[in-house]
Amino acid sequence: MERTLVFLKPDAVRRRLVGRIIARFEDKGFNILALKMVQLGQEWVRAHYAEHEGKHFYEPLVRYITGGPVVALVLEGKNAVEAVRRMLGQTFGSTAAPGTIRGDFALSDRFNAVHASADVEAVQEEIERFFRPEELCECPEDATRWIYDQSGAAPV
Repeated sequence: MERTLVFLKPDAVRRRLVGRIIARFEDKGFNILALKMVQLGQEWVRAHYAEHEGKHFYEPLVRYITGGPVVALVLEGKNAVEAVRRMLGQTFGSTAAPGTIRGDFALSDRFNAVHASADVEAVQEEIERFFRPEELCECPEDATRWIYDQSGAAPV
């Protein structure tokens, strides 16, 4: 099983969408291994979004993410990174398809409700930014017996 990091951004928290968004991940069948609400500082946000430094949206992005608390969670499931990214939809809420999280809960091109790890290589570093190893809970194998066919060597 693959893991991914997701955090619900300040607009999702302030609009009281946390439960509705998390429910979509649960409805899909993901296991939640860790969950917390935290206020991110500028240093953390600047490090997290360092690849965008110097771009026209960087400073507004830093203000946005530090503007209120976020809810971070670690999800586990088959092809978690790709599946979660598809669930989120396109980056900008104004162009995200209906039925996706951003398509249903975001209209802004800046306030887009949620972040998810971009690729498998980024996952571990992002998880470690939010959670200590002892904060992650393991799910028993039987927790997914009605999510996947586990009769073979790998879940299907």
